[in-house]
Amino acid sequence: MSDNKFKALVARQVDGKTVVAIEQYPEADLPAADVLIDVEYSSFNYKDGLALTGRNAILRNFPIIPGVDYAGTVRHSDNPAWKAGDKVILHGWGVGERWSGGFAARARAKGEWLVRLPEGMSTRTAMAIGTGGLTAMLCVMALERYGIEKGGDVIVTGAAGGVGSYAVSLLSRLGYTVHALTGRPEEAAFLKGLGAAEIIDRATLAQPGKPLQAERWHGAVDAVGGPILANILAAMRYNGAVAACGLAASVEIPTSVFPFILRNVALLGVDSVQCPLAQRNEAWQRLAKEIDAKHLEALTSEVTLEDLPKLAEEIMAGKVRGRAVVKV
Repeated sequence: MSDNKFKALVARQVDGKTVVAIEQYPEADLPAADVLIDVEYSSFNYKDGLALTGRNAILRNFPIIPGVDYAGTVRHSDNPAWKAGDKVILHGWGVGERWSGGFAARARAKGEWLVRLPEGMSTRTAMAIGTGGLTAMLCVMALERYGIEKGGDVIVTGAAGGVGSYAVSLLSRLGYTVHALTGRPEEAAFLKGLGAAEIIDRATLAQPGKPLQAERWHGAVDAVGGPILANILAAMRYNGAVAACGLAASVEIPTSVFPFILRNVALLGVDSVQCPLAQRNEAWQRLAKEIDAKHLEALTSEVTLEDLPKLAEEIMAGKVRGRAVVKV
């Protein structure tokens, strides 16, 4: 392999369809930016599944290298904040959507997009956490800022998925009583091992319900939307809050104003794509301290670039547990 080409999973549009394949990709074809990075690990997220299966028009430019996050070592930098040899993390900013991302051995990025790898954390661990773990931490921080006290009952939807599994682990470790909502009863032991106090069948909340229901939860982390989010809002305790970060079930919320005006419930939007740098850094420093090493191992599987097309179909079918680290 010549020095200016590297292994990458490349998405191209052929006859209006997204086609992905492993290629030797020219460095000159990467987007122009001030930092060149040797990618060591990426991770596989729900959004990556949408991209590789050609759903929801996630990929905006072609050809493009998907992969919404990665961690690696700076190879070259024209940005004064970074130098060759620095260990960095990247997630968000449209990378893997409009800008070539992490499913490759090399990437270019703007220096202001990068987060310094926390001391003592490996690049593999960073991507075992990845966008899913980061988003879970941002949700936890949102609930904390709102004032949801430790010991309170918190429900987590999509609990066996990338965001949900980390939310279960983090919340239980921080002292909350976690109720894990899942459509996969076979994952009950896994979720209990992460600290869930109760496993709730997704079907019990999947159908439209009353606009105001018996008060059950102080807080919630929701990654699915739709009727499930509406039912959770209707069953929040007074002064409760829901951190909403996903749309795996639906972008719609068939709810009413009752939870908001009668129980003072808050719906807190959580975004990891445009999240300010200071908040990103805070979240990564907390993750470095608060992730349970035993849980991390249970949450993580390792795959290669060649595995990703099949994994994309599995994640869209709701068959992926925890986090998949991509060794590139």
